Amino acid sequence: MQLTGIILLPPPRRLTGMSVEEALLSRRSIREFKGEAVRLVDLALILWATYGVNDPAEGLLTTPSAGATYPLRVYLVAGEKGVVDGEAYLEAGVYRYEPRRHVLVHVRSGDVRGELSRAALMQEYVAGAPVSIVLTAVYDETVKVYGRRGRERYVPMEAGHACENTYLMATALGYGAVAVGAFRDEDVLKAIGAGKGETPLYVVPIGVPVSRRVTGFDGLAEYFERARS
Repeated sequence: MQLTGIILLPPPRRLTGMSVEEALLSRRSIREFKGEAVRLVDLALILWATYGVNDPAEGLLTTPSAGATYPLRVYLVAGEKGVVDGEAYLEAGVYRYEPRRHVLVHVRSGDVRGELSRAALMQEYVAGAPVSIVLTAVYDETVKVYGRRGRERYVPMEAGHACENTYLMATALGYGAVAVGAFRDEDVLKAIGAGKGETPLYVVPIGVPVSRRVTGFDGLAEYFERARS
């Protein structure tokens, strides 16, 4: 069975027992993934952490934004059987995350991971991960308020905030992620069916890591002690 159309994502809730400190300690760039699907409930939390609403009263998102202009757009590229919900799988394709409604809106059908990988200069883990999050920006939404500084500083800063949120939530949920910035912009936009005026800033493959090297806090304390001696 496949999930299609507009996907109503499970509301954000606490799913992990990992503290922020532990997530920061464990965060790595992961490029090798097992052939396992991402659970929809986990994906929903990763998308929310990336760019979701965390203050309904004021309409604020999890990522700080200059003047709350929120110029970013979040896309999900899902492979065949890349996202699972019980016994159902999300239809392979491209979806746009709408933070105000916390839903995925279908943009394009088919497994486009190979196309996205070619756009990313044949980085194979883009094709191998079950899903990728793609962040784009509509620069004009911030530039019209802050001018050149918005383009050169505020929007890139915001994308960095969002990507780190992705990393940390993925880590806390037991997944791995890697930030990819080497790609041909127009080819990425074509692959994801992006809207007019968007510029791609990140491709972030996500999946269950083949392995993960973790440093304990004790090991970190020993490292600092040696560095100070």
